[in-house]
Amino acid sequence: IEFLLTKQDVVGLLHWRTAFYLHITSSFFVLLSGATQFSKTIMKKYPAVHRMIGKVYVFLILVVSAPTGLIMAYHANGGTPGQIAFILQAILWWTFTYLAFDRIRKQNVRSHAVWMFRSYAMTLSAVTLRLVSYMIGWLNVPIDYEEMYVISAWSSWGINLILVEMLMFFGLVDVFFKNK
Repeated sequence: IEFLLTKQDVVGLLHWRTAFYLHITSSFFVLLSGATQFSKTIMKKYPAVHRMIGKVYVFLILVVSAPTGLIMAYHANGGTPGQIAFILQAILWWTFTYLAFDRIRKQNVRSHAVWMFRSYAMTLSAVTLRLVSYMIGWLNVPIDYEEMYVISAWSSWGINLILVEMLMFFGLVDVFFKNK
């Protein structure tokens, strides 16, 4: 509700309002479906389920969540720096997901996993955005709302990508290729 109160200048725009509702609705399913994709049990014992849920995840991001995020990004809080952060996020989210999908179509499972880790890092940026915003408030950092939003916007996906790259560097992806 607080977020929508900051969007009074665009909430009346049909394209923004449509993008907003499609984005938050689809993103809920993206978060949920993406979380199941890292289960070795589902991957190994129920590969058809893994593929079906993966197709839902990919479809929602490529056709709904990332494009609506891009529409919303043009009206982001935080001025130009906030807009650029969310535009890049939407483009990277779409690109990483497409590359993951493309790699599995080419039967390159390892590359698929690497790009899927990056895609889900972008998906989780919705959670990180709220955590960073909360932490800034909790720490009582003396900055205004616009500055807080820009910091949260950039760090929400920046932190996630750095973490996933570090985890991959230390062999997390390899866990999915071991028998047990």
